[in-house]
Amino acid sequence: MIKSKLGIIKKQFSVNPDFKYFTSLDNWKEQTPLFFFADRSEIMLPKVKPLRLKQAYDEILNGTFTFFSQLKFELGKDYDWITNPETGYQYDISQHFSQVQDLSGEAGDIKYVWEKARFSFLYDIIRYDYHFEKDNAEFVFGQIESFIDKNPINQGPNYKCSQEISLRILNWTFALYFYKNSSSLTKQRFEKIMNSIYWQLDHVYKNINFSRIAVRNNHALTETLMLYVSNKLFPFIPETQKWSKEGKKWFEEEISYQIYEDGTYLQYSMNYHRVVVQLLTWGIRLSEIHKDAFNDLVKDKAIKSLHFLDTCLNTENGFLPNYGSNDGALFFKLTEADYRDYRPQLDDLRAVLNNEVAYETESYYWYGINSAENVSLKIKEIESFDTAGYYLINEEKSKTMIRCGAYKDRPAQSDNLHLDIWVKGINYVWDTGTYKYNTTSELTGYFMGVEGHNTISVANKDQMLKGSRFIWHNWINRAKGILKKSSGKFIFKGEITGFKELGKDIRHQRVISKNKDKLEWTINDSINNIDNVSLYQYWHVNPACQDKINIIAKSDGGLVLEPLIEEKWVSHYYGIKEKSIRFTFETKASKINTVIHISE
Repeated sequence: MIKSKLGIIKKQFSVNPDFKYFTSLDNWKEQTPLFFFADRSEIMLPKVKPLRLKQAYDEILNGTFTFFSQLKFELGKDYDWITNPETGYQYDISQHFSQVQDLSGEAGDIKYVWEKARFSFLYDIIRYDYHFEKDNAEFVFGQIESFIDKNPINQGPNYKCSQEISLRILNWTFALYFYKNSSSLTKQRFEKIMNSIYWQLDHVYKNINFSRIAVRNNHALTETLMLYVSNKLFPFIPETQKWSKEGKKWFEEEISYQIYEDGTYLQYSMNYHRVVVQLLTWGIRLSEIHKDAFNDLVKDKAIKSLHFLDTCLNTENGFLPNYGSNDGALFFKLTEADYRDYRPQLDDLRAVLNNEVAYETESYYWYGINSAENVSLKIKEIESFDTAGYYLINEEKSKTMIRCGAYKDRPAQSDNLHLDIWVKGINYVWDTGTYKYNTTSELTGYFMGVEGHNTISVANKDQMLKGSRFIWHNWINRAKGILKKSSGKFIFKGEITGFKELGKDIRHQRVISKNKDKLEWTINDSINNIDNVSLYQYWHVNPACQDKINIIAKSDGGLVLEPLIEEKWVSHYYGIKEKSIRFTFETKASKINTVIHISE
């Protein structure tokens, strides 16, 4: 921020830089660096003609683009790349990226500008061309050329985020290989694209310390991975030898730091953990192809990540709890599966690691793997991931997830002791999601705070004190949970110390018991070390299941509490609010005893 104000960044990242020439199109074709495939002819995926893919293709060619896997915007056929389609705000393309404000009430959420510019939509076109045996290379390269022409180097909103730049390069690269032998890839276009890629890589390298030191999350992983693979994909660019060497070291460091020993992820988010899975898939596969393996820890953390996410997954539909920050990120969409379905991405990494798949998906063919063995996963009945604090009960009919953990890295939401309940793949009692990062304070407070989770608020306060944007103060640093099975009953005992703005050593204890194979959960909550305040116990219920759920709560004196039942919101996809039902039980007693019963 200080460097931006002083103009230091503006001097470091020049605009209108010299055009760089590296290699000819002919030389590149003759000595193509190894990739997942040499061109489209090498892909061995069985060809099908899914209707949804044809519809997506038709929409894109007519100027309608799907954002965050769900929202549709008619951008037209000559989009300027800098207008927010939600607010209509147009950024100043002549402005240096360091001067662009990424949090603005007038402009709206900048992610609505970044979404098309990361070029993930290319996968729908590429997959359509593969399955329907067409060639839309002219459209694809036309879109890339349009971006280059309308987004001068280091100017405007699309150079604000190095992660977005890195994704753009990766997605352009995928298209370059697929359409390698198309007549639409002309000498002039190839040279223009390579010049743009060079300057974008230069930007990522020069700005890498921001993500590595100040941020240290999935941004750092994406950017360090891009630097690592830069020399694998563009060895004719001299600087990539240095960038790749440092990128590999940094990527290994970030994987070691960001993925905990039990396979959970420091951002406390299912979707961001899937982002990491996608990056590991690219990185490990390309390192393998180029015979430049990562250290053993990278593979170890990848395996542990799969175990954690597999444990959380509902096999009926591939959905996981809508837990933690969910910004709609699905970088490399290679199937028709719903955004909430994690099976393709988990199997892609599994295939890269061990030539195995657990869910019989086939997107791994796109990574140059032409066969994989089907394996059966062994998911334990109870699993505890103590480092980040996730506790799972896995039964034939139901899945229960409980969150109870202390933070050693930045928390995303105030949601400790949240309870998620699934029956036969249907989320009956759910997490309300994220909605948007740039929205009203009311909505931010709801989705990020206890108000949007199945836990307790003391005196209408969050467990931690909300700061600006993504910041929380008074982190929960004392939390413990234990999950056991005894005499056919599952018992979870958890405790956190929080609500520091109300007093010292305020503790929320939650005991959850469940008889095996019975769709009934008993929850005993108690708040210690604060008196004569109102407690608010929240339960967010899937409206489609409301008639099958019975929730009875009593205070510690046995008084039956009458719930406030109201219509609230849930966000399954970024930027979209849908109806949810919230039960709120209020009492000034220190204990609430609750029974949730579900009828099939």
